[in-house]
Amino acid sequence: MKNRAQELTPIPTEWIGPISITGNVMNEHVSVPMATYETPLWPSTGRGARVSRQSGGVRCTLVDERMTRSVVVRAKNGEEAFKAWQSISAREDEIQEIISTTSRFAKLLDMNRQIVGNLLFIRFECATGDASGHNMVTGAADALLGWILQEYPQLEYASISGNMCTDKKVSAVNGILGRGKYVVAEMEVSRELCDKQLRTTPEKMAQLNVEKNLIGGTVAGSLRSANAHFANMLLAFYLATGQDAANIIEGSQGIVHVEARPESMYFSCTMPNLIVGSVGSGKGNEVVEQNLMRLGCKEEREPGANGRRLAVLCAATVLCGEISLLAAQTNPGELMRTHFKMERG
Repeated sequence: MKNRAQELTPIPTEWIGPISITGNVMNEHVSVPMATYETPLWPSTGRGARVSRQSGGVRCTLVDERMTRSVVVRAKNGEEAFKAWQSISAREDEIQEIISTTSRFAKLLDMNRQIVGNLLFIRFECATGDASGHNMVTGAADALLGWILQEYPQLEYASISGNMCTDKKVSAVNGILGRGKYVVAEMEVSRELCDKQLRTTPEKMAQLNVEKNLIGGTVAGSLRSANAHFANMLLAFYLATGQDAANIIEGSQGIVHVEARPESMYFSCTMPNLIVGSVGSGKGNEVVEQNLMRLGCKEEREPGANGRRLAVLCAATVLCGEISLLAAQTNPGELMRTHFKMERG
C-alpha cells in the first residue's frame, strides 16, 4: 500500500480552569484542555471551574473500570449453546492464561453471556492498565475465540464482535455491566454562590433537571441518559487528549442528579462509560503528548493510575460545563444571548 499524505485539521484549543478536584483518585487544582469549535464552551466550563474552586472542589469517585469485547458463535440449537457456555464459564483459569499471552496488562475481570436461539454471545471484560483497551481486549477476544472453536468443534464462528460489547453505540448493557471508567462527579454549592456565580437558585436547578433532563429525556426516549450536554465537554476533552472521539456516544450516556438542600445545592454527574487512556492509539501526536504531560497523566505510577487520573479529570470537566449550562437555562434568554455574543460578535 502506498503511503498516503496526511493533512492536519486544526481545532481551536483552550486550557480551562484550574478545576478543584478531590476524591479517591486525586486531590489537586488542575487546568484542562478543551478542543472545540463551539467557543462558548470555554467560558461556560470555566464558570463551573471557578465555582469548583469556591465550593471545596468537585468530588470524583472512580467506581469501576473495564474494557469489553463480545464474541458470538453459532451452535446447532439453544440447548447446545447453553451446554457450551456452562463448560466455558467453568474454565476461567485457562481463559486468563490465554489472555496473558496476548498482553501483559490485560486481566480477565468477568464474563457475561446471552443466548438467542442457537447464538451464544460471550462478553469478555478485562482490566487494561493505562490504555482505553479497545485493541488489547479485541486481541484477547480473538485468541479466545480461536481457542473456543478448537475446544468446542460443535460451535461455529459468527463474529469477533457481537455488538454486546457495546462499542460506539447507544445501549443499556454498558451502564449495567460497565465499559470504560465509571466515575461519579459531585459538588455542593452554597446558595450564595448559586446566586453570585450561577445566577440561579437550588430550587430552580432541581426543577429544571426534573423537567428537562428526566421528564424531557423520558419523552424523547433517551436510554440511561438524563443530561443536558455531556457530549460537548467529552468531545472537547477527548480530542485534546488523543482519545477515540466516537466513544462519546456511550460516554455521553449519563445522569445528572440535583437536590435543593437547606443551605446549598447538591449537583452530580454520573458517567459509567468514560472510555479514556493515557497510552495507545492517538497518543503519538506531539500536541496530545504535551497535553497529557501537562495534565500529569504521563507520570511513573502503578499501571492504570494515569488512566484513572485522566478519567477523573474528564468527569470533572463534564460537571463544570453541565452545571454552567443548566444554570443558564434557568434564566429565559441567557443561553441564546451568550451564543450570539460569542459566536457572532
